[in-house]
This record gives sequence, C-alpha cells and structure tokens, in this order.
Amino acid sequence: MTILVSVVVPSYKRPDLLRRCLAALLAQDYDPCAYEIIVADDAACDMTRQLVEQLVAHQRDPDPAVMLATAPVDQVWAGTAVLVAQPHTAILNAGRPSVRYVRVTGAHGPAAARNCGWRAARGPIIAFTDDDCLPEAGWLRAGLAAFEDAVVAVSGRIVVPLPSRPTDYERNVAWLANAEFATANCFCRRDTLEAIGGFDERFTAAWREDSDLHLTLLERACPIVHAPTAIVTHPVRFGGWGVSIKQQRKSSFNALLYKKHPQLYRLHIQPAPPWHYYGIVGALLGALASLAQRRRWLGMGCALAWALLTGRFCAQRLRGTSHRPSHLAEMIVTSALIPPLAIFWRLRGALRYRVIFF
Repeated sequence: MTILVSVVVPSYKRPDLLRRCLAALLAQDYDPCAYEIIVADDAACDMTRQLVEQLVAHQRDPDPAVMLATAPVDQVWAGTAVLVAQPHTAILNAGRPSVRYVRVTGAHGPAAARNCGWRAARGPIIAFTDDDCLPEAGWLRAGLAAFEDAVVAVSGRIVVPLPSRPTDYERNVAWLANAEFATANCFCRRDTLEAIGGFDERFTAAWREDSDLHLTLLERACPIVHAPTAIVTHPVRFGGWGVSIKQQRKSSFNALLYKKHPQLYRLHIQPAPPWHYYGIVGALLGALASLAQRRRWLGMGCALAWALLTGRFCAQRLRGTSHRPSHLAEMIVTSALIPPLAIFWRLRGALRYRVIFF
C-alpha cells in the first residue's frame, strides 16, 4: 500500500524519551501500511541508532508498543517494519509501519533535523512531533482527516499536564498548549515544504523555527486549520535549578523571526517589546551610573525603582506557582538576572541579524 503520511521525529541524545514516543506512534489507530516513522538523529547518537537497529533485529513480540514503553533499551523487542539509513538495510513486515533512522549531517539543530527527515520521507503529508511527546492513538487519523479542499497545514492540540502548584518553568512550558502552530503537533503537505524551502536552519535551537514556518505559510495565504482531536501530550521534563537563565539565550532568535516577519511577529508573537525588562535594566544602569558619579540620592532612587520593579516581576512569576523554599529562592535570584540577560540576547540578535529590534 502507498505511504500516505510520514511522521518525522527529530531526536538528540534522548533514547529513553524517543522509545516512549515510538511506542505511541507504533500504536496509532491507523493503517500501519499507510504511514512511516522517520527518526532524524541530530547527534548521530549510538544509543539512538541502536534503539532503531533493535527494532530491526527483534521481530518476536506481537505488541511492540507495550514492549517499547516498558522495556529498557537493551531489551526492546519489536515486530515492526524498519528501514535503517546508513547503511541502507531493510526488514519489512506488512503488519507494522516502517521506522527509518536518518543521521543528520551538515547543519544541525531541530530545524535542520526536521528538514533532513521530511526530505527523506515518502508520504505526501508530513506529520511532525518531538521525541519527548506522546501522540494519542487517534492522532494521525484526526490530523489527516482535517486535510480537506485546499488545506495545506494542520495544527493539533497539545496537552501539557501540570501539578496543582507548578514551578515557573513548568508553567512556561505549559504555554505550548496555547501555541497556534507548533512542531510538537502539526502536519504539512510535502510539496508545500518543498515550495517554501522547509525550515530555516538559522534557527539552531528549539525556538521559533516552528513560528517561522507558521508565519511563512500565513504570508503565502496558505490555508491552515486546527484539529482539536489530533492530540499530543507533552510531559514537562525536569529543568533544573535556574533553567530560566539558560533559556534567555534563545531570545536572539526572536530578532531573526522579527526580521523575516515584522508585522506578523507583532500580531502573533509579541505585540510590543518587553518594556518592563527595559525599565528594570534602565533603573539598574541608572543606579550604577549615579553611584559611580557619587550622586548618592539619585542612585538610591534608581536602586529603589529597580528593587520595586524586580520585586513585582518576581511576584508575578510566583503567582499560582510552587512556594517551596528552593523555588522561592530560585525566583528571587533569577528575577534579578533575567531582565538584563533577556535584553542582552535580544540586542545581540538584533546586531547579528542586522535588524532594529527591541
């Protein structure tokens, strides 16, 4: 039977998460001969390659989804059809969807990995999800059903489970559930990806590359629909203390996205610059400059303004989140560091991509 849809899963040194994702993809309520799964390995990771190779080597268990979900990597058994790229070997089983391993070479990053994956695909429709996601059994069926008339792309629903008192990081990840279009759960026609050149590989981090695709499709007036029953669950992974500090580096890619789509950026991403960050940084610089010039009272006034603005920012982040002592300490420290770091990376992105961006 002809392949109707190719599922592309970029991965980077996360075989345990990938195994769970593959389990969910192998358990789709869809004709197994009509879809394929392509693992685009951005790290050329031996463990990732071995996981896919074990899907080739072991053809014994009648329920590969259960085995993949519960067994350790070195004990995976799967009666599934698998084609492994580099070297090109294949074991075909008509009762299972094929799984292909593709090693990413040249440019790297999630955008490059997805390009590598969809360009190797055989299906006319490409479904995208991530290795830390769990598509529900009816995901493929619901997503493909939305391709009617001239529709070229479909966005599905993303569910992010949260505890009653999440951390600030967990709540930020949960905003993914409100995204208009995210590669954790979307579908696009292959010929459309070819026409627009796929993902912009200048987005080397997992940030804004899917927004760029979305805004590009909107600029070309490509019909996009939402499929609320095409559901993917995105569990929140452990972020570590101070994870929000590391994430500020991604702000430089906002400048690239703004340069490419200035009007749509303000309409769909961020209607105005983060003036509260600029206010905090301005007060801090004012305090330091005044104290350096021995303008004591002005310096104290600026320092007070910085403390009040930073305190309000911290309080906003703590509203509705965990009040564990470690989280409280993290919010106090990171609330002081985030504004200057965010502004630094935004302005660095503006310089790098040669765009006026605040």
